[in-house]
Amino acid sequence: MNTSRNTPGHKPMSRVLALAASALLVGGAVACAPPEKDNSNAQTESGVNAAAATSAQDFGGMDGLIEAAKAEGELNVIALPPDWANYGEIITAFSEKYGIKVNSAQPDASSQDEINAANQQKGRSTAPDVFDLGQSVALANSAMFAPYKVETFDDIPVAFKDPDGTWVNDYGGYMSIGFDTSKVPPVTRVDDLLKPEYRGKVALNGDPTQAGAAFSGVLMVALSQGGSADDIAPGVEFFGKLKQAGNFLPVDPTPATIESGQTPVVIDWNYTNSAQTAKLPSWTVLVPPDQAVAGYYYQAINKDAPHPAAARLWQEFLYSDEGQNLYAKGGVRPVRADNMLADGTLDSAVAAALPVVDGPVTVPTPEQTEAASKYLAENWAAAVG
Repeated sequence: MNTSRNTPGHKPMSRVLALAASALLVGGAVACAPPEKDNSNAQTESGVNAAAATSAQDFGGMDGLIEAAKAEGELNVIALPPDWANYGEIITAFSEKYGIKVNSAQPDASSQDEINAANQQKGRSTAPDVFDLGQSVALANSAMFAPYKVETFDDIPVAFKDPDGTWVNDYGGYMSIGFDTSKVPPVTRVDDLLKPEYRGKVALNGDPTQAGAAFSGVLMVALSQGGSADDIAPGVEFFGKLKQAGNFLPVDPTPATIESGQTPVVIDWNYTNSAQTAKLPSWTVLVPPDQAVAGYYYQAINKDAPHPAAARLWQEFLYSDEGQNLYAKGGVRPVRADNMLADGTLDSAVAAALPVVDGPVTVPTPEQTEAASKYLAENWAAAVG
């Protein structure tokens, strides 16, 4: 469940998330490491430098890209839990469609863990080919990304992509509180979490200095305490109070901890929390209506990807109609949702299941995220340590 994938991770709607593009302004080394490998000048049989390709046209079109990716034969992904944004089905569909083996490492890792792995394994065949990151970590490490424009690039709203395709938002959702009604009283608002009935029961999905889900969770709490995207301090103070009350549970939640009852209250993305309802009928998900926080994850190619063609084909798949519908099936809002809904390519059944929030929605800008991240780095450990 970690998101951020932000969770250490790693993320009800009768219509597509009411998040108009104008409102959503963007805002471990392996013990026996394989030999180092330099793909910076690797070329396909047709002479294409896959690591420098900025579109499928550099391969002569999609057929050429597919051929080059199949020749590589593998793709390394990281921090993609199977039950997070439907990545389990997405990985299987990609692998079966193209006959490419997908190596999924550290599924419960955080966004920062992804970057750390890329740095530690740079030049090795085990390094991540692609990233799926929370905003703060993505924007702080964009120099590590390779620019690439998928075929549907023009269909992605301007607010959700770098002009050169260095990063592109892939899916989004709302921050929420999930809780097991068989273990705790129903949560109706954030302040309920301070009550003695929740002693030792409130978990946050990850460390907010490293994981996007946890960062957004602290922001949601900050809004409930009079804070804002410009002032996350009240959120940190609230978690300090949770700690003092004995209610904060310093455990990274997973589907297993939820099913076992170890983490009966979890602050995480709505789609990650909602995924638990199929296994645990008593699990309920609340998106606080007056403190709605929305966010998108950032998709990027590692510029030092050991499988540069497969990395680019993965991007093409994720932003295709097929990939976007698979995201939607996982309860997230795919970045092309509005345009796909308009042209009839968004699956109506999954679109109807996406959550709707009526009211103000907070989406921090990159500048607000940077300032809040700095505050968290300086104050979070002291508050909950």
